Amino acid sequence: MFESISSSLEGIFDKFRGRGRLSKENIHDGLREVRTALLEADVNYRVVKDFIKCVSEKAEGEEVIKSVTPGQQIIKIIHNELVDIMGPVGSTLTFRDGAPTVIMLVGLQGCGKTTTTAKLAKLVMSKGRKPLIVAADVKRPAAIKQLKVLGEQLGVPVYSEDSGDPTGICQRSVEHAREQSLDVVILDTAGRLHIDEELMGELREIRDTTEPSHIFFVCDAMTGQDAVNSAKEFNSKIEFDGAILTKLDGDTRGGAALSVKAVTGKPIKFVGVGEKLDKLEEFYPDRMASRILGMGDVVTLVEKAQAVTDEEQAKSFARKIKDDTLTIDDFLGQLQQVKQMGPLQDLLGMIPGMSGKLDGMNVDDGQMNRIEAIMRSMSKEERQSPDIIGGSRRARIARGSGTTIQDVNQLLKQFKMMKKMLKQVSGGGLMGRGLPKMGFPIGLGRGKKG
Repeated sequence: MFESISSSLEGIFDKFRGRGRLSKENIHDGLREVRTALLEADVNYRVVKDFIKCVSEKAEGEEVIKSVTPGQQIIKIIHNELVDIMGPVGSTLTFRDGAPTVIMLVGLQGCGKTTTTAKLAKLVMSKGRKPLIVAADVKRPAAIKQLKVLGEQLGVPVYSEDSGDPTGICQRSVEHAREQSLDVVILDTAGRLHIDEELMGELREIRDTTEPSHIFFVCDAMTGQDAVNSAKEFNSKIEFDGAILTKLDGDTRGGAALSVKAVTGKPIKFVGVGEKLDKLEEFYPDRMASRILGMGDVVTLVEKAQAVTDEEQAKSFARKIKDDTLTIDDFLGQLQQVKQMGPLQDLLGMIPGMSGKLDGMNVDDGQMNRIEAIMRSMSKEERQSPDIIGGSRRARIARGSGTTIQDVNQLLKQFKMMKKMLKQVSGGGLMGRGLPKMGFPIGLGRGKKG
């Protein structure tokens, strides 16, 4: 995400690094380029103007000019200002005691509201809650059907009625939740292709009747300033608590993410970072600022790792590294965990210093599938003792996995190299900071077959 703006800013920072000190002249020249980069990223004009003004005032301060290096100075200042314009966020969700917590989602048609309803249900389930999702968009039967399918996938009950007014449906859904001892009600309200008074009147009725604890505006991050303008309009008509940006994983510019809070005064609460139902994340301005500036996001990377890691398996893996007894079976298990964490390119982008190196590269997740196919084409004995894999076995494994003998040779070679490397770093680095499972050799394969 944000590849375009990250690449532009990285080039600007390189110029600052080449200067001996910061002066008013080179600060002005550099920030003019930053201003252009932000505008090209579709950031709101007023937000850019205020942002550049704040950065300029702080960068020209005597204390800053005397500190470390020009590149580090300007990056730190810009990072802090990015955090300020996107935050603070505060508590993401609060739950009622003794009554269902009602969460109301609003937004234009096509912004991803229905899918986000299901994603939010999965997220609150992870917090130990029992959600009910409500199909309140009676004018779009496809939305009701879609919500039922998603609810079935999650194992979450869906409240819907064949007919009736949306306000009544939402009101009755809350009563139904109370009767069924469900403690969170998520309302998937109707949207339109544009904002109109009929829609706003309907949403205000639902709000006044159900008294939601949270109202979230859902918007498509890839629409940039269109999303921001819609957010501003919705907030003026029916005040919401925060925004949920969908499709952020496909947003190369970042205009919406950098503008919503400054324009509406309401923070981004969650971001959708993929199509799967577990791809809704809480929004952290400091982490997002780091990723925009190509500084990585180790905290989120660690959290993703911890979410898919079994503690006993991790300890076992670490012991095997120390004892030099790792097998291909162990790496196959690591591969499964890495795949659960999300697209490989996104994971690599969270590693500090990697963002710039990935620019223009297409890190193929199919590469991981080819690696897995090769491993699974091996017998149990071969995965336990890869040294027994001779020429005929390699030919059989290649045929069974739909790859080439060269691919099999490369995997076996890099498996040995990875074992040696992990043995060397087992006392520190990522291995010593709670990421033993990240030992999977993600560099295996050549990206292309043959």
